[in-house]
Amino acid sequence: MAEDRKLKILSALSLTESQVEKIKAVDPRIELHWYGRKDVTRIPAELWREAEILLTSLIALPPAEQTPALKWVQFYFAGVDKAFQQDIFQRGGVQLTSASGTMVSQMGEYVMMTLLMLGHKAPEMFRFQQQKVWHEHRVEKLEPIELRGSTVGIVGYGSIGREVARLLYSYGAKVLATKRDVMHPEDEGYVPEGLGDPQGNYFHRLYPNEALNAMLKECDFVVVSPPLTSETYQLISTEQFAAMKPGAFLVNVSRGPVVDTNALIEAARSGKLGGAVLDVFDEEPLPPDSPLWDAPNVVITPHIAGVSKRSMDSLVDLFVTNLGRYLKGQELYNLIDPEQGY
Repeated sequence: MAEDRKLKILSALSLTESQVEKIKAVDPRIELHWYGRKDVTRIPAELWREAEILLTSLIALPPAEQTPALKWVQFYFAGVDKAFQQDIFQRGGVQLTSASGTMVSQMGEYVMMTLLMLGHKAPEMFRFQQQKVWHEHRVEKLEPIELRGSTVGIVGYGSIGREVARLLYSYGAKVLATKRDVMHPEDEGYVPEGLGDPQGNYFHRLYPNEALNAMLKECDFVVVSPPLTSETYQLISTEQFAAMKPGAFLVNVSRGPVVDTNALIEAARSGKLGGAVLDVFDEEPLPPDSPLWDAPNVVITPHIAGVSKRSMDSLVDLFVTNLGRYLKGQELYNLIDPEQGY
């Protein structure tokens, strides 16, 4: 990059003053323009044409012909399955990076909350409270399954799964996980210091994706966290629920279509599934007539697991790290491979 050339960065996300200063401090040649999500329509056409770097959510992507100078897009989301539908990425020459790793703290806490809630029979407790019932057989009905000594299976050992494994380690749970490449357990993506499992130290056994059912047979709890791709569409379906232990629990923080909704409802109604917490769905918002609302021991949360007051600070930390690498010509963290879908 020429010493006298300005590096035009466009943020289609709101930034605080401190976040702006942190980005500008990377290099004096940076010319940063930022707009809130609601202000995207006010971005001048000239700025779209001249921007070399875009920090955005998926809703802010213009047609390819409007962004001839664009070289790199940093997404606000970790899940980027919808990004490839945008024609801006069909022309080539644009690097795409996800926000993978930036939300692991809050998502790890969310998953731990749900595992404890399911294991300690919170849905049943809430139901008894609504019925104003002090159950005669409360000990038998509400006897918990402790995490200590339990086996937790993580489907997709990415940034979220690794943080869950780190947290489970202190509880004394046995962690199993699936991963595309079991020969390389280390994490090559962006990892905030002190979080996750960068070296692959917190699982007891790693399974190739093809051995998913073998892993599920061992699990008291199953955490679903892979990206949505053609390979993971309805990855958890009738066959997988049949492979699970009777009464096992499931948590989905991936994408809705990774779990077959009809198969999950059937497993819940039959008692095969002890309970589930779902934060993602085939259709969002979840329609009022969805049978998931009334499925036994299924807890619904409105795609909130990754939300935090610190989310943008974490994203800016990743962006600043990658911006330094971009200026040095180094490979960026969290590069998205369109062929793999993540």
